[in-house]
Amino acid sequence: MELFESKFRESMTSQVALLNRITYYIVNRKGKQMRPMFVFLTAKLLNDGEVNERTYRGASVIELIHTATLVHDDVVDESDKRRGFFSINALWKNKIAVLVGDYLLSKGLLLSIDNGDFDLLRIISVAVREMSEGELLQIEKARRLDITEEVYYDIIRQKTATLIAACCGLGACSVKPDSNDVETFRKFGELCGMAFQIKDDLFDYGEEKIGKPTGIDIKEQKMTLPLIYALNNCSKKEKSWLINSIKNHNKNKKRVKEVIAFVKKIGGLDYAVTKMLAFKDEALYLLNTYPKSDYKDALELMVNYVVERKK
Repeated sequence: MELFESKFRESMTSQVALLNRITYYIVNRKGKQMRPMFVFLTAKLLNDGEVNERTYRGASVIELIHTATLVHDDVVDESDKRRGFFSINALWKNKIAVLVGDYLLSKGLLLSIDNGDFDLLRIISVAVREMSEGELLQIEKARRLDITEEVYYDIIRQKTATLIAACCGLGACSVKPDSNDVETFRKFGELCGMAFQIKDDLFDYGEEKIGKPTGIDIKEQKMTLPLIYALNNCSKKEKSWLINSIKNHNKNKKRVKEVIAFVKKIGGLDYAVTKMLAFKDEALYLLNTYPKSDYKDALELMVNYVVERKK
């Protein structure tokens, strides 16, 4: 990871002093770095503990593009904070934040093109397309509050799971291009990503301080799995109260608390936990088709971390 960090920092450099100042700020407030870890562990599991330059480039590209999407997300969501720090748009305003996101995106694409990693570029480009589609599908559906569980899975598959799927697919492709392992690990990453997003949904109903206030998804009219379950398993009267609360009273703290309490009481959280654990078990089942190794154990730890993390 240390070597990756220096390569990642290098991949961001620019002739423009302002850009370097901003990218330095981005690198120094890094998050969990789960995504590059997925890339490296997958590659090592498939390649007797060895990684190559393609693996490092793949991890850098993923991190560049992931960071670009986060910078743009903060602009779209008008968010002032990211991981407890000020967001780029809060410090440098929207125009600069959008341009920085564009710059990081182009740096990621060029890193692949300049090295002829077209197979890796394809995996990443598909992920970026799906992430955009997932966000737009969520916006379209949130307006009508008519999301079924299936549509919800489609949204999170595209919006969140596709990037973790790309990490694992990239790791496999960097050491075993054109092998069946690429698709196996893409699927493994997707299942981890599904569990990861449901865990995020559950945080909205928790008491812990996790960097975003409880009830924020309800305030933003985001349809999460506990809420979808509640809407589909309550009386007509309760359903109209829920919809009215989310549409017209989502800024009212007392009402949001009542919605959270109702979703808990009707079993929405328990249901979401069951589904999250099912995705986790499916991911572990795929992993168990590979022989025992330290890297397999580490990936297993990562899968368990996804569902057990506290933030």
